[in-house]
Amino acid sequence: MIRVVIVDDQAMVRSGFRMILEAEPDITVVGEAADGREALDVVHRAAPDVVLMDVRMPNLDGVAATERLLSGSDDRPGPAAANGAAPGSIRPGVLMLTTFDLDDHVYAALRAGASGFLLKDSPAEQLVDAIRVIARGDALLDPAVTRRVIAEFARQVPAADRQARLPSLRDLTERELDVLKLVARGLSNAEVAEAMFLGEATVKTHLGRVLAKLDLRDRVQAVVLAYEVGLVLPGTGNPPAV
Repeated sequence: MIRVVIVDDQAMVRSGFRMILEAEPDITVVGEAADGREALDVVHRAAPDVVLMDVRMPNLDGVAATERLLSGSDDRPGPAAANGAAPGSIRPGVLMLTTFDLDDHVYAALRAGASGFLLKDSPAEQLVDAIRVIARGDALLDPAVTRRVIAEFARQVPAADRQARLPSLRDLTERELDVLKLVARGLSNAEVAEAMFLGEATVKTHLGRVLAKLDLRDRVQAVVLAYEVGLVLPGTGNPPAV
């Protein structure tokens, strides 16, 4: 059963999402919160697999709440969580919710480790599918709008910040760098495998090493980094010649 916490400052929005999700046999809503500060407490108690996190909220917005949840900066003592997880060990997948796509808050949340985002007016089936994807530990890079947001705001990264992140790529092998470039262009593991004449399991292994070496949470953060350092050119989806 996929455990979900809904975080939104509008009660009617939370109720609507709850109705959609609890109609699914494999999803249960284990908590709600009206702002990011309350969300930290609810997540600590309920230990969800996925958090639906509104971007713009009072008291503590979705970006700051996501950073605290995923960085471990909000670890606190207390009773064991509802699913038996040890206190401080909760790292749910975060699905950001927003009313418009080209939102710099969404980009900041993706950088912080959110696994993807959806527009609030997305079809119900798309919301359910997204939760299942993230609950599996995957990142929601399609719909393609997620990559469009990354491309749009990555181009605004100051040159000094871009240069500061480049040295970390030196730890990657040539094969790992190639995998990162293809993932950043939006290819799935199966498509990367076909393009590089590798087995899909081998691609998964290479990508895992990329994430570990670069200290990244998932492929969304890998795509963000690839755009920010110029491995992929915003607006083209293609890596520059190197």
